Amino acid sequence: MSQRRSNGRGGPSGGRGGGGGHERNLARPSGRGLTVRVKTAGKRTVSSTRWLERQLNDPYVAEAKKQGYRSRAAFKLLQLDDKFHVLKEGARVVDLGAAPGGWCQVAVDRVGERGKVIGIDLLPMDPIPGADLIQMDFMTDEAPDLLKRLLDGGLANVVLSDMAASATGHSQTDHLKIIALAETAYDFAKDVLAKDGAFICKVLQGGATGELLKLLKRDFADVKHVKPPASRSDSAEIYVVALGFRG
Repeated sequence: MSQRRSNGRGGPSGGRGGGGGHERNLARPSGRGLTVRVKTAGKRTVSSTRWLERQLNDPYVAEAKKQGYRSRAAFKLLQLDDKFHVLKEGARVVDLGAAPGGWCQVAVDRVGERGKVIGIDLLPMDPIPGADLIQMDFMTDEAPDLLKRLLDGGLANVVLSDMAASATGHSQTDHLKIIALAETAYDFAKDVLAKDGAFICKVLQGGATGELLKLLKRDFADVKHVKPPASRSDSAEIYVVALGFRG
């Protein structure tokens, strides 16, 4: 999806913004329309019909299209940043698992021209003005070194991770897989974050987070679990927000 210039309602600017995105971006939908019902037809399965119906009736999907965001997930970051204010003007941001680019759009708009945004994903992404986007699996040995080079030898103020592993349908296995991604993201974050930096990472509700939380509480001044309003109520996803990196 192409970038749009701000129309006064909020959304991506189409280029590097001048900061102040907190006033422009609408982090909640402006209102719901009529409910759309979808009938199962042709080769469409019941599950795909339910998914399509949910998409058509999701106010965040409609608002993302209105504001020019590539996905409804942009609102999760908007809401997290409205609460914790980590995307300050001039900040240097690394986005892990960035496709299709909604979080990078938000970051570019909020850090402004003096900031820097780098996104990485194994899936291709259309260019975003003001962001450096890399198609590469973050879990490879080469990826962290490449990201560090793109930081030009400097440190990051924010590391974001919305990475998710392919679901197996077995909840315990899926949880362990996403925790492994979160731990790898944390290992990268502690190497590149500047003092007082922030780390925001998706995990799943459940066990096996104790060791990660212990490490985060050791290295950050404040650690919270947050489920932003844009995260669907039937989803097990939750975000760890770690603030005040001790360096």
